[in-house]
Amino acid sequence: MKEIANNLLMSLFIWSFFACSSEDDITEDWIADNIVEPSDPGTPGSLDFSDYLAVGNSLTAGFADGALYREAQENNIANLLAGQFAQVDANVVFNQPDINSENGFHTSLNPSESGQIIGRTILDLSLLSPIPTDGEAIGAYSGDLSQLNNFGVPGLTLSDLEASGYGAPDTGNPFFTRIASDPATSSVLGDALAVDRSFFSFWLGSNDYLGYAVSGGQGDEPLTTYSASEFGADLGSALTQLTSDGTPGIVLDLPPTITLPFFQAISWDAIELDQATAETLDTNFEEVNLAIQATAIAGYTGDVNERLISYSAGANPILVHDEELDDLGSFFEALESADLISSEQRASLVPYEQSRPLVDGELVLLSASALLNTEADGDTTILDTPIGIVIPLGFSFTEASNGDQYFLNTAEQSAIVTARATYNGVISATVDGLSSAGADVALVSVQSTFVDALGLDEATAIALALPTESADGVSGIEIDGITLTPDFSPNGILSTDGIHPNPRGHGIITNLIIEVINERWEASVPTIDVLSLKGISFQP
Repeated sequence: MKEIANNLLMSLFIWSFFACSSEDDITEDWIADNIVEPSDPGTPGSLDFSDYLAVGNSLTAGFADGALYREAQENNIANLLAGQFAQVDANVVFNQPDINSENGFHTSLNPSESGQIIGRTILDLSLLSPIPTDGEAIGAYSGDLSQLNNFGVPGLTLSDLEASGYGAPDTGNPFFTRIASDPATSSVLGDALAVDRSFFSFWLGSNDYLGYAVSGGQGDEPLTTYSASEFGADLGSALTQLTSDGTPGIVLDLPPTITLPFFQAISWDAIELDQATAETLDTNFEEVNLAIQATAIAGYTGDVNERLISYSAGANPILVHDEELDDLGSFFEALESADLISSEQRASLVPYEQSRPLVDGELVLLSASALLNTEADGDTTILDTPIGIVIPLGFSFTEASNGDQYFLNTAEQSAIVTARATYNGVISATVDGLSSAGADVALVSVQSTFVDALGLDEATAIALALPTESADGVSGIEIDGITLTPDFSPNGILSTDGIHPNPRGHGIITNLIIEVINERWEASVPTIDVLSLKGISFQP
């Protein structure tokens, strides 16, 4: 019966074709317009994707908008890759450790002052800023650990990849605790090596300098805490083990960090004032400036000019508490002892003992946005102590002051750029060395893609130790006539945390990986339709 029906349908098609067309009508143009050829499903080339293993950090896990949550996890680079692999290899099964949470657990905003668990942030279009959602605590993974394919762990550094007990309860990384074979003893790499693998992706190293960057450059510089030789030894060890049985794979290098919105969204001179307000502030700061200049009388030999505070109509520098400055406290006390200032004046100078306005070239972190222009004394009825204007950003009346966590000076930026460039050099050399020794591994460089998306010009790319071939100075990536911007706007490719990609951003990187795979292993894995992926979540 089925064969009869099919023959009948074919007869009807042929009859209608000739009924509506003459011999003159059957042209090449008609065929092109009316006959749809089956699309090429692609081939895996020489690769077997059936047991694809992903090892990495938050970028591989799908962390976005400050949290790991279900939708972002489904759109991470590894899962998107697996979906494309499945189109050319019917045996592909890719199991992720489902976080089972709609909004996740925001790692920067928890614990909250209210005790409420905060989840991912979404963009509020009316405020033009991210706002939090209700979240959930990080829960246990209930699936089969032996069947996992994605070992992307948010927060993971290369230096901790082989650390035993990295998921130790209460003290370890909670994202690994939930999937570790033995949280008290196992390592991320050890657990990853225990599962079957036929192809792997490896993307680690960015967190080894990102932590320094997002903390405002606190602590030792990245290359001091994790030298190039240590980085190379750990990378070589991991890749040697992953390729030891002949498993092929790709290794991604590290993206630029300080060019991302987390470090660029707030300008160093973000304080906008009208003429009347600026004049009032200048009048109020006259005594402060006189006292700062008078410390030279008390024996201070440092540069007092960099600490003086003045305002004008328009854009003004943010006033910050800078722990790297000399503390003027003892010099103010000397002025009081010499009866050059009163005890009341001395008390009013406490916020300015280590303060200064930012200067052009310094970067303000997105984390400062929640504090700028809010009241330092908690009194919201009268705007008399706005943070970043009257009271230095990072100064506290009640606890230890720390303004360094909200900005990066030029020396700190240089340390970050140098660390990334150094680590990338090690990654390239390690992959080349393994390839020369017979390992079937390829490098995927993401740097030019970031240069293109961020719209860096050649001079900026050179200053940041980045390749210049795509440095056209035009912001955004154009796909099918649509420009996707390097931010967390509705047309952006980044999530609202200003660091991690949104699904479209993940799609762009996924296609970059596929291009390398297709070229290296003579495969024809289809690329992703980036525009079909979601951008960011927002509310009007």
